Amino acid sequence: MRTTIRIDDALYRAVKERAARDGRTVGEVIEDALRRSFEASARRADEDLPPLPTYGGSGTLPGVDLGEGAALRDVMDRDEDLRALR
Repeated sequence: MRTTIRIDDALYRAVKERAARDGRTVGEVIEDALRRSFEASARRADEDLPPLPTYGGSGTLPGVDLGEGAALRDVMDRDEDLRALR
């Protein structure tokens, strides 16, 4: 696909130098940089997720019905300390 974008002059010179040094086109260097940026963002997003607490036991908490969305949301919205659920 062809498109026109505005790029800082110094950045474009650096991309052009990298392309010449690596024997690739400017477009290939830009595509590679964008892919790496998106992949890094996705990895960071995954790393930012807090670990889900897991506890020993034989199932859900009393009163939790996984088939009832509204009831499940009510339980999840309770302002309880997770340590109390252990």
